[in-house]
Amino acid sequence: MQTLSTKDLSISYGDKLIIDDLNITIPKGKITVLIGANGCGKSTLLRSMARLLKPKNGGVVLDGQDIAKMKTKEVAKKLSILPQTPISPEGITVLDLVKQGRHPHRGIIKKWTNEDEEAVHEALELTNMIDLKDQSVDSLSGGQRQRAWIAMTLAQQTEIMLLDEPTTYLDMTHQIDVLDLLYNLNEKDGRTIVMVLHDLNLACRYAHHIIAIKDKKVSSQGKPEEIVTCHLVEEVFRLKCDVVFDPIYGTPMCIPHGNGRQILPAISNIKRNNS
Repeated sequence: MQTLSTKDLSISYGDKLIIDDLNITIPKGKITVLIGANGCGKSTLLRSMARLLKPKNGGVVLDGQDIAKMKTKEVAKKLSILPQTPISPEGITVLDLVKQGRHPHRGIIKKWTNEDEEAVHEALELTNMIDLKDQSVDSLSGGQRQRAWIAMTLAQQTEIMLLDEPTTYLDMTHQIDVLDLLYNLNEKDGRTIVMVLHDLNLACRYAHHIIAIKDKKVSSQGKPEEIVTCHLVEEVFRLKCDVVFDPIYGTPMCIPHGNGRQILPAISNIKRNNS
């Protein structure tokens, strides 16, 4: 199983330093979620790990090799990335979009193979997009469109998947739908998944490992139940809150302080984690 890590990684836009001397290792076969305030560098870090941004210093190590020294196709066979707001060619069908995921496995003159066909069919099946394969991507709902893009990423058949805010612009139902899909992929195939998520409660529910970014560095990392506390939330997000245990899943659940109607007294039988 392939590994992904950063070594003394620094990233900047012009003279502005975004990530400074970062050393992290992504757990193999697990779901890792990057969290942090807007503008802290989560998406920048994710793009750098996919070799879409050139580091100022340090680097990214993929399967024991400096990713900057690897050939593009070699990287694309091991690691795939789904940007935050991907744009598809106008009028392209779901099937043709998913087929694009096979490009890293094909040469200039190499014909479409049974292996390509099977990979595309499996990706469509896993994402429940078989019945929509002939529809235009433009005609799909937000959740369906996101599933189509995930299917394309799956057709690439990489052990590591990077996803930048895969639930952005989706309603609650479709957020859970997409995250359940990714969770099931991890459970079924042991695929390493790295995501940027803004919803801390969903991050805690679906992640095996959380990395909190603040002030260009890692503020904290570890299992959600071990690191997500009121102190962490206030430090990273500058938000006072209570952190309780989700009564259904047992994962940390953040209840932010702020104005609003108070109908019921605090529930006393939910254990608080205020450390």
